[in-house]
Amino acid sequence: MKKLWIMILSIGLIGLLSACGKKEEPKPAPEVLPIEVELTVTEAVAIDETVEMSTLVTMGDRKLDNASEVVYEVWEEGKKSDSVMIDAVNEGEGIYTAETSFADDGLFNIQVHVTAEAQHSMPVKQVTVGEGGEYEEDAGVGDYHTEGFAMHFMKPENIEAGQEEALTVHIELNEEPLENLSVVRYEIWHEGNPDQHDWVDASENEAGEYSGVYEFAEKGKYTIVVHVEDDADLHEHEEHEVEVK
Repeated sequence: MKKLWIMILSIGLIGLLSACGKKEEPKPAPEVLPIEVELTVTEAVAIDETVEMSTLVTMGDRKLDNASEVVYEVWEEGKKSDSVMIDAVNEGEGIYTAETSFADDGLFNIQVHVTAEAQHSMPVKQVTVGEGGEYEEDAGVGDYHTEGFAMHFMKPENIEAGQEEALTVHIELNEEPLENLSVVRYEIWHEGNPDQHDWVDASENEAGEYSGVYEFAEKGKYTIVVHVEDDADLHEHEEHEVEVK
């Protein structure tokens, strides 16, 4: 009987050790669906006529009415640095709207910046106002040299002198995040010392999102130029101004 119990215990111990030695198969990561952003604008209007802007945000079959940011950026062709931001109204069912109008003939770009489900998208469309104005022959959607290129600098607000600020830019090509860029740098200078330029290299946090940190040492107006390059022919830049209190 004693031998029988020893045998049973031995078999049980071997089975336990065998079970402990088995490696659990890793569970497959849940599929992350991309957000889809459909921008609709009135593409031709008269001077001072209302331009309707509407954006549908979806993920798979879901209509996303919980986007953390939906804002429209509007600028005249060739004047991106003078763009204005218009907050969208959440209409529910994944739809976000806004309105604007233009007082002069021209070509105007409307870009919607959407952040939802930790993803960012920024499609752009163009509106012809009145006679459309006069521009260079190669004028197109946006003010970049590379077709399909887009960037959105998250301009910091309420900056205080002596404090570090995160500087973040989202970069896309053909409405897809542009990853693994060789150069994303911020060139920064104070209005009182335009010959002294500081440079901050940005690193990629997520697909197409690049960030760096800079301390604005004194009060006043600063210029920030975002420089973007890849290992081929891409070389784009965009200029912004911020006020430090």
